[in-house]
Amino acid sequence: MKSLEVRLRELEDPRNGPALRHDLVEMLVIAICAILAGAEHCVDIAMWGQMKAGWLKRFLRLEHGIPSHDTFSRLFRLLNPKRFEAVFRGWIAGVVRAVTGSIAIDGKSVCGSHDGERRAIHMVSAFSTKLGLVLGQEKVADKSNEITAIPQLLEALYLKGCLVSIDAMGCQKTIAQAIRAAHADYLLMVKGNQGNLEESLVSFFDETRCKGLEKSACFLETVEKGHGRIETRRYWLSEIVFGLVDSKRWTECRAVGMVESIRDTGKGAPSVERRYFITSAAFTVDQFAAAVRDHWQIENGLHWSLDVMFREDECRIRKDYAPQNFSLLRKFGLNLLRMDKSNPKISLRCRRKRAGWDDDVLMNLLGLQPRG
Repeated sequence: MKSLEVRLRELEDPRNGPALRHDLVEMLVIAICAILAGAEHCVDIAMWGQMKAGWLKRFLRLEHGIPSHDTFSRLFRLLNPKRFEAVFRGWIAGVVRAVTGSIAIDGKSVCGSHDGERRAIHMVSAFSTKLGLVLGQEKVADKSNEITAIPQLLEALYLKGCLVSIDAMGCQKTIAQAIRAAHADYLLMVKGNQGNLEESLVSFFDETRCKGLEKSACFLETVEKGHGRIETRRYWLSEIVFGLVDSKRWTECRAVGMVESIRDTGKGAPSVERRYFITSAAFTVDQFAAAVRDHWQIENGLHWSLDVMFREDECRIRKDYAPQNFSLLRKFGLNLLRMDKSNPKISLRCRRKRAGWDDDVLMNLLGLQPRG
């Protein structure tokens, strides 16, 4: 397995002239270390580097010292994010080898990256729910949406044998076809962007149909109590798709499902939400329920971590390629923290604090080797 530092050497340096006095890989290693230690932008990275210069020289040559914050800023504004993301995907693929289980795909806006009339960038990420690791990301093009970014992300990943789950935005025939072509199964939420399909599923899962399924092995109900509320989730799954879903257009669709979530806080009437799904997987209803729950791990495991731990939405980096590259730096950091098994019982938040407080922890996280 190539170390992270070796992987970073695959990048092409976008700079020229005097800017080349600072080594590209050394700058990226400093940036990732600083992000792990709590840095949020280029000023933080440069300041952290200056405070840790003596320690960093154990691993890096640093012929011209620690770069200034302006030097870091220029690098991340210029660095080709596509190639940086390719390095990220190659690195994580080398770490985890073959990914199994569910891969959740979802988008998130980096709110602080808006610049005048320019909207905040929107990133679509692939997340292994079994490993808790980010597998890749793709930026949604300006004046476009996730529908165009998801196929590009799928194409860059090895999906064979996995279940790919996507919310309603990704419920597209071409996306279903791409997933099956990659020898994976799909679980797609259906909403109004597929109006006819949604209407047919709403009609299909009527009261009579649901009561009939409740008497079979195609129904599951769970009840959870906590945080001052009772949540009841009811799952229905049916392999009756003929005449309901066009399996030629929705490639190899094998089943349809409905999830009803009832939340009772004891204050007023309970809230009820129903969601509909199509899938190519040969699910039991228990597996269907587990897959639906797994998908939402991307909210807590990725989006929440980026916002709360790494303060992503508060970051005002917004020029050129810098927002996209910083989004990836944070995901480098998050994956490294998740892969840290030295003290698995402590939270990610505490793991990050340890990386900031203990030089040996940071060295081991990145696999840094002292120079000979």
